[in-house]
Amino acid sequence: MDFKFIKNVIPMYVEAGGLTLRLALIGILLSLVLGLICALIKYFRVPVLRQITSVYIEVSRNTPLLIQLFFLYFAFPRMGIKLSSVQCAIIGLTFLGGSYMEETFRSALESVSRVQIESAQCIGLTRRQITQYVILPQAVSVSIPGFCANIMFLIKETSVFSAVALADLMFVAKDLIGLYYKTDEALTLLCLSYFVLLLPISLIANFAERRLRYGQFGR
Repeated sequence: MDFKFIKNVIPMYVEAGGLTLRLALIGILLSLVLGLICALIKYFRVPVLRQITSVYIEVSRNTPLLIQLFFLYFAFPRMGIKLSSVQCAIIGLTFLGGSYMEETFRSALESVSRVQIESAQCIGLTRRQITQYVILPQAVSVSIPGFCANIMFLIKETSVFSAVALADLMFVAKDLIGLYYKTDEALTLLCLSYFVLLLPISLIANFAERRLRYGQFGR
């Protein structure tokens, strides 16, 4: 193991890790919004939009992120739509993540007891008030474990961003291996980089899960 080489290339991994984390956070936030919208559409059975949402979820969940990125990066320009590598990465991660977030949100929404919804209707609450004050707070609490798992999954999926010429962690590792043949050192730093990125998020997620659980939803 060449520790001098490792010391010299650590700044490259730090810079690539920052880019990876920024893109991941943007994609995750957008996928949360998209997932919530799609979940509400399916939960309230909105005509037409419900069928469109179902098609989107099936396409998203049954195609790899790498193929989606290739389509955005190589196929779209042939149709006159030119996207940068960063735009492709964010759109691809949002497209993939939205479907997983939707499934998590929808299952959480459906876990809310029908009795509570009917009780809210009896005291005169509107549909918006029932959604805001009765359904969503309980659904968020129930969905925390699923959301945390999805966030970890999406961050790890960023490892394919290098396929569209983004200088992320995987791109840097492959570049160093190709230039210096330092396979062990490059891959060790790659593993450590993802560990450093994911461990704090895992700890925060576990803390949030414990804090947001209450009553019948946990201890």
